Amino acid sequence: MNVLGAAVRMDFRLQRRYGIWWATAFVVALWVGVLQLVPDTLLPAAMPYLLMSDIEFLLFFIAGALFFEKGERTLFALVVTPLRFERYLASKLLTMSTLGLLTCVVVVLADHGPALGWPAFLAGVLLMTALMVLAGFCTAPLFPSISEWLLPATLLLALASVPIIDYAGLYPHPLFSLVPTHGPLLLLGTAFGQVSPTTGELAFSVAYPAVWIAALCLLARRVFHRFVVTSEGGR
Repeated sequence: MNVLGAAVRMDFRLQRRYGIWWATAFVVALWVGVLQLVPDTLLPAAMPYLLMSDIEFLLFFIAGALFFEKGERTLFALVVTPLRFERYLASKLLTMSTLGLLTCVVVVLADHGPALGWPAFLAGVLLMTALMVLAGFCTAPLFPSISEWLLPATLLLALASVPIIDYAGLYPHPLFSLVPTHGPLLLLGTAFGQVSPTTGELAFSVAYPAVWIAALCLLARRVFHRFVVTSEGGR
């Protein structure tokens, strides 16, 4: 537990050094300002879309952190320390989830107020955050630079946003629920009273993304070992 705590503190320090906190503050200020222009009657409908877009920024934040750590040879130092991969990944998930949750809570309280379904909100935000962080963790090490990663990342974000088509009613189809971000988006819509899913739909909205998160954690380990540990160890 002490090792994980030390890793979390180190991650927070690195995020501050890399400017991720300032970028987050800018995004929060931007969304808060934009939502001031939205009529109060439309805010509940707009919130799920906005929060989803907000959380998707974490894909770039985690990738940026990994590329910074790679450039500064921080990853090489981690490879030769007793810090196990599980704790390293858990630290990334904890710190990025804290950042994502704090961002969403500030935006919601500043523009919408506290009247919402908090359990669905928290579940939606945390599941979406974990999916975005793990997606960045599994893809960023595959590329030598962030510039080469940006195009695949854009395609990944487009895929993650596909459930909006179903959620918005543009083309409802059950297959959209197979995209793991569909469940968190439905939970956010539930939190703001925009949809009324059944108990089974709510359970699926939590369980299905959780299965994806578990699978991505396993994939993250393989990617990290092949493209980070092996690469750094061979230098």
